[in-house]
Amino acid sequence: MKKLILSFAILALAIVACQNNDEVTPNQEAAIDMSDFYVYTSDDVSAKSTKDANNGDKCHSMQVLNRQLQENPGLEQRMYEIEKHTRTLIANKGVTATGKPGGGTTPPPPTPYSGTVTIPVYVHVIYSNSAQNISDAQINSQITVLNNDFNDTNYLDIPSVFRSVAANTNINFTLNSTNIKRYADATATWGTNTSVKTKYPPVAGYLNFWVCNIGGGILGYAQFPGGNAATDGVVISPQYFGVTSGAYGLGRTATHEVGHWLNLRHIWGDGGCRQDDFVLDTPSSDRANYGCPTYPTVHCQSADMTMNYMDYTDDACMNVFTKGQNDRMRTIFAVGGSRVSFVQ
Repeated sequence: MKKLILSFAILALAIVACQNNDEVTPNQEAAIDMSDFYVYTSDDVSAKSTKDANNGDKCHSMQVLNRQLQENPGLEQRMYEIEKHTRTLIANKGVTATGKPGGGTTPPPPTPYSGTVTIPVYVHVIYSNSAQNISDAQINSQITVLNNDFNDTNYLDIPSVFRSVAANTNINFTLNSTNIKRYADATATWGTNTSVKTKYPPVAGYLNFWVCNIGGGILGYAQFPGGNAATDGVVISPQYFGVTSGAYGLGRTATHEVGHWLNLRHIWGDGGCRQDDFVLDTPSSDRANYGCPTYPTVHCQSADMTMNYMDYTDDACMNVFTKGQNDRMRTIFAVGGSRVSFVQ
């Protein structure tokens, strides 16, 4: 009889333990839906756009990411954890402190970083001819463009339907003239492998830009948060860095690539209508847009936000980040974020 009673007692404790676990851990996990998360992409935007031979392939960030995922088995898991952290903080935005039994309050959960973010910049200029050895003035014009774009408060230049979601990100970029380094190098084109970064390593504590001739019509590419510190930063061809000329000559290639460096995806999600950019206030789309499209340009039964910095339109026709994109960028500066060192 004693053994029977003891067995019932053990069973009762097991049931209580299971109930407690069901009330805590699974519910906490279920609160953050990661079912749509992806890292690899196979989208061929050129097959579904108005791209022509003069546009070039504006951004190679996703192709570079695909290669890095193949070379680094742990990267996908790190990016998963960064995404989960991002979604958790955004979900907790606006949650207030709660009362404790017996008095006092429970601190609110962490939310996206809310203060001003100032990012110091380091520029490596690698040139094989005088045209590629861009001037300090051209470099400084790029810093001005970045500060204007990430601190934009004029929303009258976008369709009225999008004005309520437009954002001033309050992210600033600074450049000390001593942090411009120039290197004469006979290499004609660098491609998108790690060779330029290996030969001219990044400087820790900065947003590193490598200005060099990528080749292949590629304007630029960036590394997403979670990648190897030895290759972290943004690479841009010299004719697209700063204010120059042409469709992509207003410095928005850097704005776009820094968006990737701050964990933004392309606005169309690099896939079909069901593949998202993980931002709630950007419309669904299944392709990049080029040139200066008239509004509305409709895909996936909604008007594309063609003027978003994370599309592929001409520089003169890009002019907005959204509040959702701002939240997404700011989570990486919060406690536990992958770029928190820039604000600590």
